[in-house]
Amino acid sequence: MRKLKAWLNAARLRTLPLSVSGVITGTALANFYKANDITILFLALLTTIAFQVTSNFANDYGDGVKGTDNEDRIGPKRAMQSGLLSSTELKNGIILSAFISLTLVIILIYRAFGTENLLLVLVFLSLGILSIWAAIKYTVGERAYGYRGLGDIFVFLFFGILAVLGTMFLYTKTVTAVAVMPAIAIGALSTGVLNLNNLRDFESDKKVGKNTLIVKMGLARGKIYHYGLLGVSFLCIIGFLVSYANRMVQFVPLLAFLPILFHLRKIYTIKEPESFDPELKKLALSTFLLAVLLFISCNNFL
Repeated sequence: MRKLKAWLNAARLRTLPLSVSGVITGTALANFYKANDITILFLALLTTIAFQVTSNFANDYGDGVKGTDNEDRIGPKRAMQSGLLSSTELKNGIILSAFISLTLVIILIYRAFGTENLLLVLVFLSLGILSIWAAIKYTVGERAYGYRGLGDIFVFLFFGILAVLGTMFLYTKTVTAVAVMPAIAIGALSTGVLNLNNLRDFESDKKVGKNTLIVKMGLARGKIYHYGLLGVSFLCIIGFLVSYANRMVQFVPLLAFLPILFHLRKIYTIKEPESFDPELKKLALSTFLLAVLLFISCNNFL
């Protein structure tokens, strides 16, 4: 039972709502264009969860072996940091989780494209392998991109652009220009969650040489950057809704920005890094709420 709790701790279940937001949004867009497949939805959700768990195991391992997770870290204690799991156990967990992820990718691709279109199969298989690589290389290895200030770009691309548009393509076999707006919105909000994590860990990351974007730009500019990310997300959702909504009730996704508005006010007042920690959950759940409300709005459930 103790080991099970340790693995659940390493999997960081609280990150899963954010990870599935892109899939839900991509499904909403596909449904808007009358494309629906419950099996693809189920497999896509399982796949993105597997990616996230792989990433969480890898982050626990990578930060642990580099000494980034130490007594200065403000956030929740990691499994390796706490001694609940050894580096060998976590490494084996990464391998197993990556294998499960790849298996799910293959099954999902087969369901979406069959064997008729080899080019699409190869493209999405490559994207799946790239997603697994990105999940692991954020903190693992000498050239981990999370230690070079590139985490924000990867989160924006994989949680936003690829997750939303890639999911939509699985259903529709096409992508529309208007769909790019909610993809950017989810990507910007997901990057905002990472930014909060980096704002919280500013001091400890700086000490151990983890050069996140916040370490490079500083806390004050990091806050401005955060406002920009959330502002871009809001404008993109406004633009998307204006482009298709024909009833006021279809603007219900904007309700997700009410807690985000209070969140921004809180960010403005924060002086100490540890105060950023509770805001991660708020923004992650607001992003998930936005995805759900987009799903409801695009399916004309209102």
